[in-house]
Amino acid sequence: MSALPGPGGLSGYAEHFIEPDGYLDYGRFGPPSADVVEATTGLMTQSSHCTARTVDELMGQELRARQAAARLLGLNAASSELSRVALLPNASTGLFHAALGLPRGDVLVPGHEFPANLYPWRRAAALGRVQPVPLTPDRHGRITPDLVRSALTRETAAVALSAVDYRTGFRADLAGIREVIGPDRLLIVDAIQALGATELPWTAADLLVTGGQKWLRAGWATGFLYASPLALERLEPVLTGWTGVTDPGLFDGREHPPAEDARRFSVTNLSPVAAGGLARALELVERAGIRRIAAHILQRTDELVDTVRSAGGRVLSPTAEHERAGIVAFVLPKTDPALVGRALETHGVTATVRPDQIRLCAHASTTLATVDLLHAALRSLQRP
Repeated sequence: MSALPGPGGLSGYAEHFIEPDGYLDYGRFGPPSADVVEATTGLMTQSSHCTARTVDELMGQELRARQAAARLLGLNAASSELSRVALLPNASTGLFHAALGLPRGDVLVPGHEFPANLYPWRRAAALGRVQPVPLTPDRHGRITPDLVRSALTRETAAVALSAVDYRTGFRADLAGIREVIGPDRLLIVDAIQALGATELPWTAADLLVTGGQKWLRAGWATGFLYASPLALERLEPVLTGWTGVTDPGLFDGREHPPAEDARRFSVTNLSPVAAGGLARALELVERAGIRRIAAHILQRTDELVDTVRSAGGRVLSPTAEHERAGIVAFVLPKTDPALVGRALETHGVTATVRPDQIRLCAHASTTLATVDLLHAALRSLQRP
């Protein structure tokens, strides 16, 4: 598997991955790199030879992962800005912290969001804390700053949305939405379909959460959050556990106050093995450069779009560069998506097949051979 061509290309980047040609399902799961496999295997082996120092040594992986996450967000990991980052086992945990921690008010939430972004607000509403208000996208399926502006009321306490729409790949204008809602409302962002694949002003969010198993390619049970000073001020520490308080190592039987920084969102100790894998994944992104990774993803995305259209397919994803990420959703007119899915599988193409569409997701390690396999699969459906 070779790196993508082009000036200033990602020389050597693709050699860190071993997924087969034809893999186009990074929006569901991004196969981790050899670096991540090496790190997690090594840490698990170290834990199997446990000594008096092993646990403390393994726990040092958390700091390494937090520092790498902070740098990816554009923060100074060597300053107090590191205190705004905490590790998570998944994005859903961060969203529940947000939903149950907001004491009152309306929350604007797109009604077409992935279920993980909806259930936390429904649970919070059932407890009488907040009221989710569905945001209806425009006719192109987009949540724009103007649409958010028109939905704001005095009761609106927060806006919660995905940085990239999981269905279409539409990339939200986070800076524009931040400007529209003003400095006193919270902007809560799920970045799981964006981090590792595109550049966005991440700290425009007050609470940003992500899992590492998709575009960051860190494997399952990995993730992190970023919390602004406003988020730390507004969100009550409802789910704070024993590791999220001051002096967590002091076992005196008393309730300790929550930590003043983002670590208050900790419930318990996370796996240092997972943290070590996350650190290696983030460091690989850092070495390759997110700007170059994003450019290569868009290059392959263009080729996927051209291939779909050449076969008579209708692309549902945005094509304007400022609105798209790595997702290409499409349908073949008068062709059941299940039939398309079987053709893709027959030709060695892995994609997300849903009742109403096919979703293709390319990464910087996606080869030209993968585009050729897609072309062959779609052409096979045009034969008598």
